[in-house]
Amino acid sequence: MTSSGGAHPGFARGRRLRSTPALRRLTAQTRLSPADLVLPVFVKEGIDDPQPIGSMPGVVQHTQDSLRKAAHEAAEAGISGLILFGIPADKDPVGSQADAADGVVNVALQQLRADLGDELVLMADLCLCEYTDHGHCGVVTPARGQGGAMVVDNDPTLDRYAAVALAQAQAGAHVIAPSGMMDGQVAAIRRALDGGGYTELPVLAYAAKYASCFYGPFREAAEGAPQFGDRSTYQMDPPNADEALREVAQDLAEGADAVMVKPALAYLDVIARVADEVRVPVSAYQVSGEYAMVEAAAANGWVDRERAILETLTAIRRAGAGSVLTYWAVEAARLLRR
Repeated sequence: MTSSGGAHPGFARGRRLRSTPALRRLTAQTRLSPADLVLPVFVKEGIDDPQPIGSMPGVVQHTQDSLRKAAHEAAEAGISGLILFGIPADKDPVGSQADAADGVVNVALQQLRADLGDELVLMADLCLCEYTDHGHCGVVTPARGQGGAMVVDNDPTLDRYAAVALAQAQAGAHVIAPSGMMDGQVAAIRRALDGGGYTELPVLAYAAKYASCFYGPFREAAEGAPQFGDRSTYQMDPPNADEALREVAQDLAEGADAVMVKPALAYLDVIARVADEVRVPVSAYQVSGEYAMVEAAAANGWVDRERAILETLTAIRRAGAGSVLTYWAVEAARLLRR
């Protein structure tokens, strides 16, 4: 047989729209911009200089002063916000420093709000794991009939979450972001905020937060690893996707204004299903283990680091996330502008 001399004139050629960078930009079906990004930051009490996190190259535990500098750089880069995690000098069984007026995150919120006003969205992660001496996300009590084994007690934890939400609101948070995965946490927080006069303060619920291995570096950064057991009894089981929709629906029914899926890359299908199901903003958290994997591969010359950053973030947006929490937020914003 001889060649026909080319495809039939009506033959579809996808390559026609890929021939130049400008054409590819013009026909891109997913957009990634600095405004889609939120930077997670760690602020630690009792240190004089920022402390590098070994498992997260380029990420540090901030002092209050270095955090203020980082916040200004984030605003200049054009990202939309920060989410704050705190490491107190003193921990106790109920995480008292989480709602103390002079607690590390609450002081940071006050300073950043004074510095930046409304230029950046200041999100306050609401959980107790960084503040408790046992490292769990709530109040622990002996389990009935289990020989003294300790478990996280859901309902007393809700009282603590309500108190923390009020403290974060008073400190100047623009958004309260509960991450503890306690049943009823959004309702408890919403009642506390409304009762305290913060009816306009939104709640971004970590609605589908999985018990993931990809949180390992975060536990070094936040110094909040559990001292016994794990978090599988309250965080979601990785095989379950339908359950994520149920958790999201429950949080919305309790008053959440936006929802989050965490982690991101291993749960792109969950992000897509949630985004298809709801009509509120959907966020996704590109977690510490995802960050560390790319950084490690890039350090070994196995991937192009900058391309990997933008490709993974684009994948999360393509799955349906309206915003992405990522440790690369500022760097990615600069790459996009370049």
